[in-house]
Amino acid sequence: MKGARGFRRTALAGAALATALGAGAILVACGAGDTSGGAAARLSVADSYIPLPPTGGMAAGYLTVRNEGGQGDELVKVSSPGASSVTMHRSTATTMEQVDKLDVPAHGALQLSRGGNHLMIMGWQKAPVLGDEVELDLTFTRTGTISVKVPVKELTYRPGQQ
Repeated sequence: MKGARGFRRTALAGAALATALGAGAILVACGAGDTSGGAAARLSVADSYIPLPPTGGMAAGYLTVRNEGGQGDELVKVSSPGASSVTMHRSTATTMEQVDKLDVPAHGALQLSRGGNHLMIMGWQKAPVLGDEVELDLTFTRTGTISVKVPVKELTYRPGQQ
C-alpha cells in the first residue's frame, strides 16, 4: 500500500506542476507579463491646423496625437513634401527649444498647441494660402509614419472658439 500511496502523491505533484507550468505559459503568451497595458499604441491625429504665416515665411503647426493603446510611443520626426524643414519644439515661459522627440503616453495624448509643444515649418515649396491643406508625415518609434492633411487657418484661429 505504501508504494501505491507514494506513487499517487508523486503523480498528483507532477500533475500540479504540469498545470502550473501550462498556466504560466498561457499567461505569458497572452501578455500577462506585459506591464504596458497589453495593447500596442493605437494613434490618431485630431484638431490639426497651421495658422497662415505672414508673408509665407516660417509657420507653426498644431495638432493632437491621441493614443488609445496600452503602450506609449514617441514622435521622432516630422516632414512635409511642401516644405524643406519641419522641426519639433518645446516652449516654456521663457524659452523655446528644438527637441528630438516628443512622448505620446499610453491611453493619453500629445498636444501640440500655442505656448507649448509645437512644430516649426520652414522652406515652403509654395507659400500656403488660407484654405490650403498641407501634408505632414509624422514618424513614430513604434507605429511608423502617419500622413495627415493639415488645414491652413487664419492667423488668429483658436480651436473651439470659432
